[in-house]
Amino acid sequence: MSFEVELAPSGRKFECDAGETLLSAALRQGLVLPYGCKNGACGSCKGRLLAGEVDYGVYQSKALPEQDRVLGFALLCCATPKTALRVEVREITGLGDVPVRKMPCRVNVIEKRASDVAVLKLQLPANEVLQFKAGQYIEFLLKDGQRRSYSMANSPHDQGGIELHLRHMPGGVFTDHVFNSMKEREILRMEGPMGTFFLREDSNKPMVFLASGTGFAPIKSIIEYGLHKGMNRPLTLYWGGRTKQDLYLLDLAQRWADEYSHIKFVPVLSEALPSDDWTGRTGFVHRAVMQDFPDLSGHQVYACGAPVVVSSARTDFVALCGLPEDEFFADSFTSAADGV
Repeated sequence: MSFEVELAPSGRKFECDAGETLLSAALRQGLVLPYGCKNGACGSCKGRLLAGEVDYGVYQSKALPEQDRVLGFALLCCATPKTALRVEVREITGLGDVPVRKMPCRVNVIEKRASDVAVLKLQLPANEVLQFKAGQYIEFLLKDGQRRSYSMANSPHDQGGIELHLRHMPGGVFTDHVFNSMKEREILRMEGPMGTFFLREDSNKPMVFLASGTGFAPIKSIIEYGLHKGMNRPLTLYWGGRTKQDLYLLDLAQRWADEYSHIKFVPVLSEALPSDDWTGRTGFVHRAVMQDFPDLSGHQVYACGAPVVVSSARTDFVALCGLPEDEFFADSFTSAADGV
């Protein structure tokens, strides 16, 4: 049994099988809707039910607060249809025909950039290239059927393999292995690319990039892609961490600002240690943005990292700084994506 789903305002329609999530059905039929984690934790796929009923599925309340559910919203990565539906959601254009593929890869380099951050460089099979948009992610397919998601940190034009930045989550199925027992030349299986966090190239608006921790990875990919393409839109990068070691590629970000006149870099620490000898900005990273950009009405914002940072930025930038809600693009690193 299947149900017809109509998207508003576009009017496009697709069929969704009973028990199938709305997101899975849409992607299967070539319609790209906003999404991130695909497990009900980040809220990126939120849509509003205009007609019909759904089974809301299992999700985290922070991703769909009760007040949003009362207003008719649902998470399309979890919701399954009970009737025909009409759903209001912003469709994604600009991804093009990028195929999602499963393939093996080999661990080429394991580099510890901090006590809890590792940079993995993966080699693909000979003559294989992974097409992706800067900012997207891959999923590792673990032997027990679980999946772990990580954003690519290299630009699509860099065909030397795949670069990932992983934070160690003690007790995490995958990151414990990476930090304790993974060896170079190990073979992994992956699927990708995925996600709708990527640079909107059809705009000339100045951009604010907001990263927390390893949320720097997809932002690095986007910035390096932009530099490769010769884009010179004004860009301000804010990178927040607790202590200085959390800004594990600080020299790289500073070098961008030193070498390119259209790039500014603002590092921010919330719990700087005496040993950090820190003289830069302190506090919450999204608050630093608000201090420097009290009016964001003419900007685009790309935010990536801890869910609390991304959700706080979305709420405050829209409500207090005048950012149009459809100019906020985000990838929220949920606990599942981080490897718990």
